[in-house]
Amino acid sequence: MGLLARIRKEWFMIGIVAVILAAKLQPSLGVRGGPLRPEYTVSYVAVSVIFFNSGLSLKSEELTSAVLHFRLHLLVQSFTLIFFPLAVWLLLKLLALTAINQWLLKGLQTVGCMPPPVSSAVILTKAVGGNEAAAIFNSAFGSFLGIIVTPVLLLLFLGSSSSVPFSSIFSQLFVTVVVPLLLGQVCRRFLREILERRKLPFGAVSSFILLIIIYTTFCDTFSNPDVELEPSSLLVVVLTIFSIQMSFMLLMFLFTTRSVLIPSCHLSLHCLYLTEGWQRSDMVLSLRRSGSGFTPADTVAIMFCSTHKSLTLGIPMLKIVFSGYQQLSVISVPLLIYHPAQILLGSLLVPSIKTWMTGRHKAVKLTSLTPI
Repeated sequence: MGLLARIRKEWFMIGIVAVILAAKLQPSLGVRGGPLRPEYTVSYVAVSVIFFNSGLSLKSEELTSAVLHFRLHLLVQSFTLIFFPLAVWLLLKLLALTAINQWLLKGLQTVGCMPPPVSSAVILTKAVGGNEAAAIFNSAFGSFLGIIVTPVLLLLFLGSSSSVPFSSIFSQLFVTVVVPLLLGQVCRRFLREILERRKLPFGAVSSFILLIIIYTTFCDTFSNPDVELEPSSLLVVVLTIFSIQMSFMLLMFLFTTRSVLIPSCHLSLHCLYLTEGWQRSDMVLSLRRSGSGFTPADTVAIMFCSTHKSLTLGIPMLKIVFSGYQQLSVISVPLLIYHPAQILLGSLLVPSIKTWMTGRHKAVKLTSLTPI
């Protein structure tokens, strides 16, 4: 493979490195209040384009079926808003025995209490070829649910309380998620033949927008003077964040791909196949869902949606809930680190997860074609 072909194939990874370097060299360009005005162009325009793009490319029947996938939604939301904060709370009991800045530890707890994001999990799920419809539903529903649940969790774990402007946050979610998604679906009804005849680069558009989000996020991180903390504490926080993400993603992967098929069942299924005239593909599908009941595409959506946390909802919520705290900026540091870390880690895992999904699909096809 030539250099140019390699660059075309890996353009997204090259773009990630490029935008991080650009943010480091000139953070003032993409910082909040800067020339790019990311508080509007990213929080509203970029996120709206992502969901309009999703609505335009997503078949209506897929979104409808995703809404009815109750087990998947229950798993994602309970993991995100119950298991995640509890597990972080137990971990921080151990880290509290060390010399790490205690306000950084409180910041880690706030990360655990945050709802899922409305963009990154959807983009990464789409990039891999996972269940995009389920990712969209859980990102949107989790964000709405988090507006109510997150302040309660912060009060429970950290003892801070405040009134949350539900109307303004709900209106922002409605404008940036619901409206663009519905507009995309409406446009798809009129452009269905064109969209099915021509393969438009929906994935490339979403990936490009993700690069913009990464750039502005790192601009905020590099331009924040309060990020200058003890290097040892920051290093431990970074390692803890990556460990949490990797561990939880692995946990959800193992849980949703587990198999509980009893070996003795193979003979009985084989006999049923011979006597009842089963189609091999039907039997394979049954075996594939016999463990957790989730497909590989479901697994991808669950992995990203259950482990990602929202910065766009988190930072405003922290400013509201911890209003008047002099250590607010320090509390915000773990979330500022977690957001780009989840995007970077997810982007790095995209090729591997895509290879795994391709292998699973090939295995199913081969098995369905192999005679007994």
